[in-house]
This record gives sequence, C-alpha cells and structure tokens, in this order.
Amino acid sequence: MTTGTSLWRSARPVVAVGTLAVVVWYLGIGPFLDGIRAVDRAALVVGAGIGVLTTVCCAWRWTTVAHGLGLRLSFPAAVAACYRSVFLNLTLPGGVVGDVHRGVSHGRNVRDVGLALRAVAWERTAGQVVEAVVTVAVLVALPSPVRPSTPLVVGVLIAVVIAVALLGRARPGHGHSRWARVRRAIAGDVRGALLTRRAWPVIVLASLLIVMGHAITFVVAARTAGADAPLSELFPLALLAMLAMVLPSVAGWGPREGATAWAFAAAGLGADLGVATAVVYGVMVLVASLPGALVLVAAWAPRASIAETGGAADA
Repeated sequence: MTTGTSLWRSARPVVAVGTLAVVVWYLGIGPFLDGIRAVDRAALVVGAGIGVLTTVCCAWRWTTVAHGLGLRLSFPAAVAACYRSVFLNLTLPGGVVGDVHRGVSHGRNVRDVGLALRAVAWERTAGQVVEAVVTVAVLVALPSPVRPSTPLVVGVLIAVVIAVALLGRARPGHGHSRWARVRRAIAGDVRGALLTRRAWPVIVLASLLIVMGHAITFVVAARTAGADAPLSELFPLALLAMLAMVLPSVAGWGPREGATAWAFAAAGLGADLGVATAVVYGVMVLVASLPGALVLVAAWAPRASIAETGGAADA
C-alpha cells in the first residue's frame, strides 16, 4: 500500500504536466500569451473582490466543521489561514499543499494534528459534494457539451449522498479491528461535524456562495478573453472547468487548461479561447490570493495562535 501511495504521489505532477504539454502541443503557446495579454485591471479588481467573499466563506465552513469535531478555531485566524492555503495551492505542485499546511498548523496549535487534518478533509469534501450537486443541476437545466453523460453523473452523485446518509445513521459498533475503528471515526465525524442542524445549513450556504463566486470569476475571465457567448452557455462551462480544478495540478496549471480547451471546443467556442480563458482565470485567482503571501511573511514575526482560548471558542 505504501508503494502504491508513493507511486500515485509521484504520478500526480507527471499527469498534470503531461496534460499541459498535450495542450501546448496541439494549440501552441499562442492561446497562453493571448490570455496573459487580455488580463486588465478591471478583471483583477473583480477577481480580488470575489476572492474576499470566497475566502471568508471557506473560513466559515472550516470553523463550523472544526467546532463540530470539538476543535478550537478562531474565525479571523481561519480567514488568514485560508488565504495562505489558497496562495500555496496556486504556487506549489499538487494543488493541496496549502490545505495540508493549514491542517497541520491548526493541529499543532490544538495538539491534535490528525483530527485537524480530518476537519480540513471533511470541509473540502463537503464543499466538493455541494459543487457536484450544483453542477449536475445546471447541466440538467442548461445546454452543455456533456449533457448526454448527465445521467451517469447523477447516478454517481446519488450513490455518494446515500453513502454519506448511511454513515451518518450507522451505529458506532464495538469491533476492535483497524477497519472498525476507521468506520467509527468516519461515522462520528459525519454525524458530529456535517449533519447536525447547526452545521449542515452553514456548510451548504457557504459552499453555494463559494461555487457561485468561482463561477462568476470564470465568466468574467471568459468575457475578458473575448468570449461573447450567452451566460446560459458559459455558466455550465465554468462549472465543468471548476470540477477539473480539483484534480492534481502544478501550481494550478494542467487539468484546468485541458478541461477548458475541451469544453470550449465541444461547445463550438474554440479550444484556443478556452485556454485563454483558463489563463485569465489563473491570473485573476493568483492575484486575489496574494494576501496569503502577506500571511506567510507575517508568520516570520510573533503572532497569535490559530487556536482560540477555551472561553473564546464557546463564544
């Protein structure tokens, strides 16, 4: 298992670089240069403003999940950590280094790295489930290049929802095997951190706002790159591109460009325009994440702990 995991970790950047190389091979570097040249001040300002909303919502979702698991986490520190996380995700290979970093940092402060990493994992997973639901709903309602595959996507999503519901209702059990302990931990996390009356409305609302923020950013990027297609056509493409962005990447590059090239070509808008849109989007979100670089610099100076004191946590 260790060898397989190591091979997968080594293969992830190779796959991302390979995807990017295929796009460059087919289309050349022209669409990439076009995207860079198309970026303007208005797009960057809009991206930065939307970035504030999505980062705050991410911190809101994270603190909700962490508190459900019994961890102390202040909201201002969570916002700073989320900015830092996004910046690291967009500048380092893998696309998840920032999330691992915020989980480990939080865990060290609360003296439970494992539980803190689980909080980050559940927060990210919950957000991706909501994003998948929104994507399926939009693909069903609006025309898209993958509409014939929608029934398969719906079936997989229904299976995931049923599995989560069963885990939430599962009895802890009394087995002592490793699998039994893992099953109890997962069931306990789902019940305590995701499905409580206090948690799930916050998680759903915050995730919806994040999805809408990212989709609007993508549409602005498409308009900036020169796309004049109606919103009813661009919005499904935005959601498809966002699903690809959860795949391993190299500083955000790779799957995003491949997915947008394919989606725009399938929609009749041209693969070149898709890549240019992806580049504009990448520049917008990178600029929006720059406060995370300030958080990293500030980390060199004495700072407050990411964890709250016990009394503040209750408040």
